[in-house]
Amino acid sequence: MNTLKINDIVTPFSTNDDYNEDERAVIQSAIGILANKLVNQDEAYHLTTTQASKDFLQLKIGTSSREIFAVLLLNNEHRVIAYEELSVGTVGAATVYPREVAKLALTHNASAMIIAHNHPSGTLESSNADDAITQRIGIACEMLDIRLLDHVIVSLRGTMSYNEQGKMPI
Repeated sequence: MNTLKINDIVTPFSTNDDYNEDERAVIQSAIGILANKLVNQDEAYHLTTTQASKDFLQLKIGTSSREIFAVLLLNNEHRVIAYEELSVGTVGAATVYPREVAKLALTHNASAMIIAHNHPSGTLESSNADDAITQRIGIACEMLDIRLLDHVIVSLRGTMSYNEQGKMPI
């Protein structure tokens, strides 16, 4: 099975040029600390809480100046099989297709997933388009017996969890 290692998690942080070299080093250090907290003895990345998922996703995509749609693919024990950025868009949109999300989950033999995208504008409110794509991905996952656990919206200001807000469609 393909598992993530700390070095897979601690990667170049962002293409956002708003950070100087010292700030990027601090951010990389923070990602490293978070990765160490989430990697267990067999080096499989385990998300034990919604907050851990939100923290990781905020560090990964929260500062990007372009919208990114990402997927955390999980096994039955919610250990991360893979983290994939499926789409990098513009400042206001990233195109994603439920078919591609489902294909990715099947390729990795995932039992569950968390989808996420960032809002470079800083808003944590979901749009009608966000709600619609969550619904469509949820339907596709349900048909394939893959649990869609959450959709997390990320910005510099924080995160919003569809699951915590009671907005998960299925």
